[in-house]
Amino acid sequence: MPRHVVLVGLPGSGKSTVGRLVAEGLPAPLIDIDLLLVRQMGLPVEGIFGMVGEARFREMERDAVVAAQAGASKVIVPGGGWAAQAGQLEAARAACLIIYLKCSATVASRRAQQGEARPLLAAPDPLPAMRALLQAREPYYLLAGYEVAADVKAAPAVAQEVVRLARTHGGW
Repeated sequence: MPRHVVLVGLPGSGKSTVGRLVAEGLPAPLIDIDLLLVRQMGLPVEGIFGMVGEARFREMERDAVVAAQAGASKVIVPGGGWAAQAGQLEAARAACLIIYLKCSATVASRRAQQGEARPLLAAPDPLPAMRALLQAREPYYLLAGYEVAADVKAAPAVAQEVVRLARTHGGW
C-alpha cells in the first residue's frame, strides 16, 4: 500500500499550494522538492538552473524525491519536470500514490506568471512554452494513478479531493 502522496503536473497547476493543504488535511509532513533544493543551494530554481544546468538539476530532483520516500508517510511535491523523466513514476509507484493535478496550459501559464520565475517559461508570453511543456509532459503525467481537475476548482476543493483519494486508495 502506498505510503506517500506525490503530486505531479505542470508548473502553475497548484502542486505546492494544494500540497500544503493536503499535508494539513492528512496530516503528514510536506516535502516540496523545489523549496528543498532552493534551501540546499541557497539560490532560486532559476539560479540553480543557471549554475548547474537542467540535466544536473533533474538529477538533484530525482535524488531528492528518492530520499523523501524514506521513512514515515509524506506529501511529496516534485517540480513539474520530475514526472517527465523516463522511469520516475514507475519507480515511485510502489511506495507512492501519484496524483496528476490536471490543468490547462492557459490556466497554468497565468498562475505561473504570478509566482517565482520559472526557467523553462522565461518569455514575455509564457503560454506557447507552457503548451509545449504540456504536450511533452502530459503522456508521463497520465501515468499517474489518479487525476484531479486543478484548473476549474479552488485549491481547497482540489486538496479535499486529493485527501479523499489518499484515504480511499492510499491507506491513510
